[in-house]
Amino acid sequence: MDKLQPGRAPVYEMLEQYRHKGNISYHVPGHKNGEAYRSTVSAESAGYLTEVMRYDVTEITGTDDLHHPEGVIREAQELAADCYGAEESYMLVGGSTAGNLALILTVCSEPGRLLILQRNVHKSVIHGLMLAGARAVFLEPQIDPGSGLAVAPSAETVQAALAAYPEAAGVLVTLPNYYGMGIDLAPLAQACHTSGVPLLVDEAHGAHYGQHPALPAGALAGGADGVVQSTHKMLTALTMGAMLHVQGPWLDRALLRQRLAMVQSSSPSYPVMASLDLARRLLHSQGTGAFTAGLAAVDVLRRGLTALPRFRLLQPASLQQPVCGEACAAGVSTPPLRGAAYVTQDPFKAVIYDAAGVLGGFELQRRLEERGIVPEMSDDRHVVLAFSLGSKAEEAAELLTALQDIAAQTSLPAPQIGGTAAPAASYNSREGDAISPGHISTWNNFDIPAVSAPVAFSTRPVAAGETESIELEASAGRIAAEMVIPYPPGIPLLYPGESITASVCHRLIRLRTGGAKFQACADPALQHIMVYNIQKGGEA
Repeated sequence: MDKLQPGRAPVYEMLEQYRHKGNISYHVPGHKNGEAYRSTVSAESAGYLTEVMRYDVTEITGTDDLHHPEGVIREAQELAADCYGAEESYMLVGGSTAGNLALILTVCSEPGRLLILQRNVHKSVIHGLMLAGARAVFLEPQIDPGSGLAVAPSAETVQAALAAYPEAAGVLVTLPNYYGMGIDLAPLAQACHTSGVPLLVDEAHGAHYGQHPALPAGALAGGADGVVQSTHKMLTALTMGAMLHVQGPWLDRALLRQRLAMVQSSSPSYPVMASLDLARRLLHSQGTGAFTAGLAAVDVLRRGLTALPRFRLLQPASLQQPVCGEACAAGVSTPPLRGAAYVTQDPFKAVIYDAAGVLGGFELQRRLEERGIVPEMSDDRHVVLAFSLGSKAEEAAELLTALQDIAAQTSLPAPQIGGTAAPAASYNSREGDAISPGHISTWNNFDIPAVSAPVAFSTRPVAAGETESIELEASAGRIAAEMVIPYPPGIPLLYPGESITASVCHRLIRLRTGGAKFQACADPALQHIMVYNIQKGGEA
């Protein structure tokens, strides 16, 4: 291959050439470059699809093959590796899900292998454990005392797990979390490499990391061996466009390529691959300048919130500045700064909360949506606002206007004795309803030891005769027979075979009451939950 040319987008350029040639198609796909719609009365209803279909090709002469790249796809992947700092990079057309599955199937190459991982992982990781027939040792994540949110396991916890289970095939962590919170990854990588195993990182929300001085360093820079990124989330690819990056000697790359072929379609989407190519070219061509507009929009929000202290931004304690204004005058106290369990915060993940404790996250999201502002997600306390390269300062100003309007329409709590209100962490969406820090997020998992005993996973289906449906309120002490996944962010709070503790039961009830949406469970409203029959002993 000739010297890399960062200004090129080889897959996209190939598709443009294909479109201009106007060749007659006697190959799939069946829409024939969109002609199936243009030649019928449904052309107008097809809308934008007819244009996209001009670029929707398959593996024919000149288009290359994702599963055996020799031409434009190979060049695009080499350019991606150069841009993102990897030794090798692979395009993913099935989102980060495909990358997580492939990594797990690579390190857990046969049933019974053991993987060490934090408990609060995406559902795709649990599915990977099931497909691999792996055993999992779950690690307790650190809980940030100021926000009550789970981050990642400590290096000491990882070291303890590796010492207890020297047969482990690897360690997998999620960084950053859904809220943009991160830790120093280097000690975890060092612990893994000292034990001779790879560190795998689900960096789905950190595809932009390391591309600008204002952004945290990426997982590759921290020493990770296999890193999955959702290029469609925080960069500019089409939905389902993601990347898998590898470096170092700890992964069998030939096996990884074979696993990727197993979990990805044999007919991958060329428009999705072209969007990955263009997203990379944007960074390669514009460098840090690609982030100028997005960071300016974030700055508008930050500056505006200093004049609106009713709503605060989540950030590490070391970065927090005491703010006092109208909220102080109204009796809203500024919580004391405490040592955070995280050291980096993605500026593009603006996580806000009502410092007065009046509006919980679900209610604040609802009120923002009424005003045309659509957040990424919310939990009992926080609302996550995802900025990106495409964000605009004027849109951030509209967000501030909406927050000002919401603040004006909601009353602050009455001052307590002494002239101050209770701290925001003492409230959820119902004014005065006390909560415990750390029990407010769909991201958190509790009631597990620092290092769990091995848990066996498989694809064995749960037989209907082994289960029963009971009211959620009566489920404490029973064994779950289904996954329960608040979505977003897609972190299973329960998997089949896991004990339902009283605190998990209580938190599921709170999430249900707050309006959280659930996946995978038979009753998506979560009035009922599937559990194993007591006479079956709760065996999964």
